[in-house]
Amino acid sequence: MHKTFLSGLGLLAALAMIHLGTAGVAQQLRPEPRPASLVVPAPEAPQIDTPTEAKLAAEPPRTQPEVEDTAIIEAVPASVAEPVEGPAVGPETNLPLPRYVSLKTSEGNVRRGPSLSHRIDWVFLRRDMPLLVTAEYGHWRRVVDREGLGGWVHYALLSGNRTVIVDKDMLALRSRPDEAAPESALLEAGVIARLGTCEPDWCRISVAGYRGWAPKSALWGVEADEIRD
Repeated sequence: MHKTFLSGLGLLAALAMIHLGTAGVAQQLRPEPRPASLVVPAPEAPQIDTPTEAKLAAEPPRTQPEVEDTAIIEAVPASVAEPVEGPAVGPETNLPLPRYVSLKTSEGNVRRGPSLSHRIDWVFLRRDMPLLVTAEYGHWRRVVDREGLGGWVHYALLSGNRTVIVDKDMLALRSRPDEAAPESALLEAGVIARLGTCEPDWCRISVAGYRGWAPKSALWGVEADEIRD
């Protein structure tokens, strides 16, 4: 069976550059270079708010959660949350903490504190990248990325659509949750995929029109004990 190689850089650009081969030959995606997922603003750069921040800052706090997935994640990583008795929930949304979300936009300011007056430490530049919410305050959510970097972002920049980052190079996407199952594609490290059903050790993911199963241990953006129907 032919294998398709998907790059973690510029999947959207890749979709527009699919080269069709002869009959029976798998398509190969050739992505264009894309900026890194994080950049540090230059010290002299003005702290300008994104249009989303500027437009929504004056709105009253939401009474509805900003995420669609309300599955409780019982595991609380010690690195991002203090020990608590029972599941921790956010004071603004009453949703579990920590929990995974994704970046809704292609650019999101990450601030040192939960307000527009705090300086921007980072700018996230990859739409759909998974993030871990660890705290809530008013309009703001404290998040970290796969590298453990982050800060406070406006809730309107976040989506409940669950995604994962491939954490292993040349990860085989298989037709069923079995190491012996046929491969449909190979995913490079850094590919962002949509998260679907999860079993104890495997998750079904989709990316660039390809769907299949991958070991949960090779994905960032899903808890080790998380089950999804």
